Amino acid sequence: MRNPKTSKAVRIAAGALCVMLLVAVLFSAFYIAAEADHDCCGEGCRICVCLHYCRSILHQFGIGRAARHAAVMPVFAVLIAAVFALTALCRETLVTGKVRLNN
Repeated sequence: MRNPKTSKAVRIAAGALCVMLLVAVLFSAFYIAAEADHDCCGEGCRICVCLHYCRSILHQFGIGRAARHAAVMPVFAVLIAAVFALTALCRETLVTGKVRLNN
C-alpha cells in the first residue's frame, strides 16, 4: 500500500514540474514574438542567441512552427493545465475537511 504523504508529495512535484515546463514554453513563445523584429548587431548578438535557445525549447516540445504563427497557444495550454492541476492537487475529502462520521 502506498504512503499517503509520499503520494501527495509525488502529485505536488508532478504538478510543479508541469507548471514549470508550461511557463518555459510560454515565455519562450512570447520572447520570440516580442523580439522578432530586433535590430541585429551582427555576430555575437545576444538577442539572436536568446532567440536560438527559445526556438530550440519550442522545437523540443514540438510546437516550434506553431509559435511562429500564434504565440497565444501556450497561454491556452497553461490555462488548461492549471485547471487540471488545481482539480488534482486540491481535492477536498471528508478526512481533509475533518468531518466526523457517526453511525
